[in-house]
Amino acid sequence: MTWYALQHKPGQGDRALTHLQNQDIACFYPKITVEKIKRGKRTKKLEPLFPGYLFVKLEQADPVWAKLRSTRGILRIVSFANKPATIPDDVIQHINDSLHTVAELGGIKPGQAVELEDGPFKGISAIFQAYDGEERAVVLISFMQKQQTVKVPLAILHPRKSD
Repeated sequence: MTWYALQHKPGQGDRALTHLQNQDIACFYPKITVEKIKRGKRTKKLEPLFPGYLFVKLEQADPVWAKLRSTRGILRIVSFANKPATIPDDVIQHINDSLHTVAELGGIKPGQAVELEDGPFKGISAIFQAYDGEERAVVLISFMQKQQTVKVPLAILHPRKSD
């Protein structure tokens, strides 16, 4: 059996996946959690890693090929020179193995130690508190023997290296 890519109709990836699974077709539709800003609030949303595409594993002689294009949500079979493009098993396996790594790269987490690398607080260590819009963050610094909450540009924050 070989992996192939299918293009689904806009916004119908989950629908296509459901209908393919109902036909007992092995599918792979990788998704990751991403942070978005909606109405000034940071939200997390599950989105496809490859928007517009999903993968199926089929035999070349499988009779289900005739049904693929008429499956709800499917737009077309990704092909080159009128032949469905194959995807090696190790590529799909690598994508699957890497999904958790992509999710972990989701930015600075609340409570994480950071270093301020520019501006009036340059060189001061801080504790990340929260995001404040797209380009700023709220951090907690020790300044003049008090804990102070300060808003700083995200660009000057860097995770502090553990000693």
